[in-house]
Amino acid sequence: MKKWMTGLAMSGMLLLGACGNEESSGSEEQQNTGENQDTRSVTIEDANGEQTIEGTPQNIVALEWYNAEQLLSLGIQPAGVPNVEGYKDWMNTGKELAGSVEDVGTRAEPNLEAISRLNPDLIIAAQFRHEQTIDRLKEIAPVITFAPYNEENSQNLYKALMDQFRTIAKVTDKEQEADQALEELDQFYEEQKQRLAEAGLDGARYVSSMTFSSQNSPTLRLYTDNSYPAQVMSKLGLENVYEADEHMQYGYTEGGVEPLQNFQEEDVQFLAFVQEDDNIFENQLQGNPVWENLSFVEEGNTYFLPGDTPVIGGVSSARALTKEIVDSLVEE
Repeated sequence: MKKWMTGLAMSGMLLLGACGNEESSGSEEQQNTGENQDTRSVTIEDANGEQTIEGTPQNIVALEWYNAEQLLSLGIQPAGVPNVEGYKDWMNTGKELAGSVEDVGTRAEPNLEAISRLNPDLIIAAQFRHEQTIDRLKEIAPVITFAPYNEENSQNLYKALMDQFRTIAKVTDKEQEADQALEELDQFYEEQKQRLAEAGLDGARYVSSMTFSSQNSPTLRLYTDNSYPAQVMSKLGLENVYEADEHMQYGYTEGGVEPLQNFQEEDVQFLAFVQEDDNIFENQLQGNPVWENLSFVEEGNTYFLPGDTPVIGGVSSARALTKEIVDSLVEE
């Protein structure tokens, strides 16, 4: 009888202990679940005012190539980018899009259905392209909108785009990575500036241009001081001698080769970004006396950079652009 009572008591104690362990395990699971929930909230200023983003976006669609590059510079692969093949042709930054990145139409006309299928938790848009589409984009996911070409930001497009980079870093909880990337970029500028000095090109004067053909005519976009390329070159101690008659919000004027006749001074360097399959210097300007009689052409101070060299973007673009410029000038 005593043995039976003792066994019953022990069974009861084991049952109570098991129940207690289950309750303890359940409480711990609930606690861990609560800890894993992203309760982060970030408020930023974009082109449309104050925006609050809840949580930390992971699945992001970037509707401009330079915003996609800024994500890549932070170690984030975008979920979707417009005209992926075009990005690869024009944005050789050393940071490649993954094969999983979906094409979502064009930059001017993003495919809303394709974006919706990606179920993004953030869309990055550009006011000058997507202003009429913002409300429809907001039906899909939260949207932050940038305006690099408005009156204020276009005064210095490099600064405007780096400010965008910092904002994206804040929204994605990558501020530490952004600070490190910017610090390393400043160090890289100093290293490349030293290379120019050693080659006797410290403070060199230049004109720079994106070149292409339009209706079979040679076209040059001459970069003004507010442009991204000119600001990068100023970081290297180079001096832009080209000035427009008025403020150019996109950072360049566009026309033929004739304006280059205004820069016949000695020691002016001419840098051109040239597409391999649209080389106006080998095609339309071959044998053209206006081009061939320019002083920097006669003196051999012309430098042709690959057409996929990025001329807009964030840290990775600036680094790739800097390397192409300095490598071309130093000719190592």
